[in-house]
Amino acid sequence: MKKIKISKIFVYIILIVGCIITLLPFVWMLSTSLKSLNEVFIMPPEFIPKNPKFSNYKEVATQIPIVRYFFNSVIITAIVTVGTLITTILAAFAFSKINFWGRYIIFSIMIGTMMVPGELMLIPNYITTARLGWINTFKGLTIPWTISVVSVFLLRQFFLTIPNSLYYAAKLDGCSDFKYLWTIMVPISKPALITIALLKIVNSWNEFLWPLIVTNIPTMRTLPVGIMNFTSEVGGKYHLLMAATTTVIVPIMIIYFVLQKYIISGITKSGIKG
Repeated sequence: MKKIKISKIFVYIILIVGCIITLLPFVWMLSTSLKSLNEVFIMPPEFIPKNPKFSNYKEVATQIPIVRYFFNSVIITAIVTVGTLITTILAAFAFSKINFWGRYIIFSIMIGTMMVPGELMLIPNYITTARLGWINTFKGLTIPWTISVVSVFLLRQFFLTIPNSLYYAAKLDGCSDFKYLWTIMVPISKPALITIALLKIVNSWNEFLWPLIVTNIPTMRTLPVGIMNFTSEVGGKYHLLMAATTTVIVPIMIIYFVLQKYIISGITKSGIKG
């Protein structure tokens, strides 16, 4: 009994230390967002500002069109997430329930593309986008990212856990593949779909490099790109930068805490059967 208690205490200590290390950057970001520029450079650093300046958030809104950036980020995130869910559902169903020639070969090739660094595809994606005339458009910011191999893999694994007897019974009753997919499989797969949507929302909302490359006018910039206005070659307005960063992070944290229970459920169930 003593050994078990000691092991539990050791595990709790590790978890607490890991939690502190993880939360420390967020606490520092929030603290810095409430400081003046002079307080940012005080040594030794102070976690709690003496005179919190909530006006930093108001100043951010006056220096950059943050409402426009927020609107762009919301539109892009929504389009990418919905598009990814549609392509993922259709692809995962085909790879898990429909028998066609070369199914496993095509799926293996798709999985193999996960080994290619995303940065390596930036140049060909940009050239394609430019030739289509999609620079500084929502099409260029969204369409290239409406399919995710990782999402297809996760949902396919989840679909494989659904008994084939349901599919055959539905076919005997005259149900089409499309109807079976949207009336039976999609409702059953709600945890996995919410997990995929949440991961895609986070990735799309925080995306920086692609919006930076395909936009060169302020009206099409997103929040992560827009906050670059607070940095320069000679330094940065770190108190305003942290205030803007907090504005970017808070919506995602709220969404995450609301839907976090689905993440473990969706990912664990996706790996039951391969």
